[in-house]
Order: sequence, then C-alpha cells, then structure tokens
Amino acid sequence: MDNRPGGAFGRAGRYLTEEERAARPKVTRQLLMRIAKILKPYWKQMSLVFLTILAATVFRLLPAILTGRIIDEGLIGSNLPLLLRLILLSFGVMLAASLIGVLESYLSTWIAQHVTFDLRNKMFRHLQAMAHQFFTDSRQGDLITRMTSDISGVQQTISGTLTGILSNLLTLATAVAAMYQRNWILATVGITLVPLLALPTKKVGKTRWSLTREAQASQDEINGILNETLSVSGQLLVKLFVREESEASRYEAANRRMIGLNIRERMAGRWFRVALSTFSSIGPMLIYLVGGYLMIRQGADLTVGDITVLVALLGRMYGPVNSLMGIQVDWIRSMALFTRIFDYFDLPVTVVNPVNPVKPERIDGVLEFHQVDFAYEPDRPVLKDISFRLDSGRSVALVGPSGAGKSSLINLIPRLYDVTSGFITLDGIDLRRLDLDILRRNVGIVTQDTYLFQGTIRDNLLYARPQASQEELEDACRKANIHDFIAAQPLGYDTV
Repeated sequence: MDNRPGGAFGRAGRYLTEEERAARPKVTRQLLMRIAKILKPYWKQMSLVFLTILAATVFRLLPAILTGRIIDEGLIGSNLPLLLRLILLSFGVMLAASLIGVLESYLSTWIAQHVTFDLRNKMFRHLQAMAHQFFTDSRQGDLITRMTSDISGVQQTISGTLTGILSNLLTLATAVAAMYQRNWILATVGITLVPLLALPTKKVGKTRWSLTREAQASQDEINGILNETLSVSGQLLVKLFVREESEASRYEAANRRMIGLNIRERMAGRWFRVALSTFSSIGPMLIYLVGGYLMIRQGADLTVGDITVLVALLGRMYGPVNSLMGIQVDWIRSMALFTRIFDYFDLPVTVVNPVNPVKPERIDGVLEFHQVDFAYEPDRPVLKDISFRLDSGRSVALVGPSGAGKSSLINLIPRLYDVTSGFITLDGIDLRRLDLDILRRNVGIVTQDTYLFQGTIRDNLLYARPQASQEELEDACRKANIHDFIAAQPLGYDTV
C-alpha cells in the first residue's frame, strides 16, 4: 500500500473567535472549479499520473492474489517448479509496481512544482499591482505567509493529498472487487467494519479545520513580530526605547501559543486512529473464523489459499480507508489554504491603468490640482478642495504640521493613491487618463526614509534607471556628493 502523507503544515495559534467561525469559507463547487482551473494547464500530465497510479495499484494487488496459488498449488500441491515461478512472478510484479511508483512520484512532483511556480508568479504580480494603501494597511507577515508557506502547502496538496486520495480510492475499489470475486460472504464480513471507520470523520475534520485556521493566524502574528523587530528600523526603535525585554516577552508568548496549538493539532484525532487500528485488526480474525466455519461445517468450496488471499486483500483495503481518513482532514486543511490564497487574488486593484491610456510623446511638467479631495477612509478626509497650479521650472514648498497631508498630496501625483473627488492634470491631461508607466517614469520623488534592496551599491543606484551608463551613474553621484565615499569602499560601486 502506498501510504502518502496528507501534508504536514506546522502551525500555531489561538482558538477561532465566533466571528471567524461564522465567516470561515466552505468547500463549494465554485472553490473546486477555481482549483480545477489552476490544474487545467497540466491535464495531460495529470492523465499520466492517473494511468501510472492505476497500473501501480493493480500491480501491488497481484502479489496478494498470487499468494493463494503459492499456498494451494505450490506448497500444498508440492509443486516446486510452479512454486518458484509464482515466487519469481510475484517479485517481478512488486518490482514493476515500485518502478511505476517512482514514475508517478516524479510526475506528481513535477506538476506540483510547476503549479506553485505559476501561483507564486501570479500572486507576486497581483500584489505588485495593488495600490500603495494595501501595503500600508496590511501586515507584512501576512503577505510573506501567503507567498511562502500557504503556496508551499498547495504544493503538498497536489503531490501528496490529491494523488493520495486517487491512489487509495483505486486501491480500495480493486481490493473490494477482488474480494467479492473470491467469496462474497467473506468479502461482506470483511468490509462490515468500514462504515464504523467513517463515523468520526466529520467531527475530526471540523476540529482540524478550526485548529489550522487559528494556526495560520498565529503564524502571521509571529512573522509580523519578526519583521517588525528584526528589521533595521525596528531594531533601532527597540534599542532606543529599551524595549528588548518587552519584545522578547511578546515573541515568547506568541511562540508559547504556537507550541500549545502544535501539540493540540498533532493529538487531534489520536483516539480516532486508535479505534481505526482496533477495527482493522478485528477484520482478519472474522474472516478466519467465518472461513473456517464454512470450510469445516458447511463444506464450502474454499481453500486455505482463498482465505489467505482474502485476508491479504482485506489488509490492502483497510489500509486505504485508514489513509483516506487522515487525508480527508488534510484535504480540509488544504481547502483553507486555497481559500486564503484566493482571498488575496480577489482583492481589487484600485489604481489601474486606463483601458486606452494617453501616451504623450513629450511631457512639459505643468501640474494642476482641481478642487481635489482625498481620504484614506470615507469619514476621515485628509485633503479638501485643494486647487493650485505648478508651472514647469517652478518650485513650490508645502509647509504644515505633521499629519497635515503634505505626503498624501505628493503621493497623489504618481497615483500611489487616487483622488476621492476632483482631479489632477499633467499638461492638461487627467492623471487617470495617462499611461501609468509613463506618468511614474516622469515623476521623481525623494522619499523621507532611506531603503536599500539586497544587492550592491550599483544595483541600488540603478534601480530607477537600469540602462544608465557608468559615466551617467558617477556623474549623478558626484552631484549628490557621494562618489568619493563610494569609491573609498572595498569594491567601489560593487560593494554589497
């Protein structure tokens, strides 16, 4: 039996609130259709996976069926040549099943890797297109979790959960068919306990769903703490305000919640699995008892090999049932991951390029605000009825206390945000009609905070204009009075 892991997602968190329980997503036809759409480009490879799983399933059952002939015709029949042939055939079949299993594993892993490759790229592009307000309102830990552990969980769902469900269902179906082909009475006795195995499934699934959603929220909290306190700016504030002990306590508390939930999650359904194991052991005993009664008292047309085959097939049948119980709850966890990812994909992009953007060949730089209102939230206006004109070549200073809206006004020019009412024009063209790339390439902003990307000094200086030559780069640095400082570094402009 190919016991595939249903997925292991290390999570931590608290119990879901009543509001979260009420709002938790359900596994709907629409959700399943969206998942199918993700997998559709790889339908050919998935068809091959189905065929390899089917072939491997049949080959894995053949040794159990051959066992009956080995016992009846080889051992009891004292036919050594036939015994050797049957044993070699069983070995060959098992080897073939293993090789087919390797091929199936490669195919499913290939599909999973490519699907997550597509998801990561699509998610990154979607997040890049989101308005600036999305990033100011969202926790960075949530974004990182969505891009990393959630999408990695999808990979495990495809390579483990989906293929595991298919493999176990095929194994279960073929084992049951083979058992009934041998003896319908013993087959019925053997599968009598199957309904009892499914009874706890619904309750366990609900428990694991709740724990997983809580764990995801806690993981986001921990990622947020790490990003806030271990960043350069965060560490500066922690040290300046002597908050090391407080932040350590906050992290320890979140970490403790993670440990508690990890224990709860791993123990969830433990008694359920004990019951499964007990019922699985009773099945073979019943077959031996009923089979012996039919042979001894009823003179049934059964052999020792037949009973041995039925017991072996029963083991092949109950194995998938046990696995399907675990995979079923892991499937629920996987649906939670897909739901969280789709929630992000469904977030609207509020600042978009117009359908037919204006692409002027030249921009003179005449900027004008026309009765502009702006608010981050509808009931909290930041700018109201702002009107002014800035001609090309002129300089204007915006003066006001902190929170007066100076930065907000500037952010409206490259359309990091869109105005609430009124409009802004550049050379007489409404900014919302201009091509967004052209607009932003013609607006230069020096931010208040310095931020460096991972890379060399050259990489950071060329970020806004990658095609600039070395001469242009050095000329700009001389004008900014930083060329001599850079040149004094160990690798100059190539210093990391």
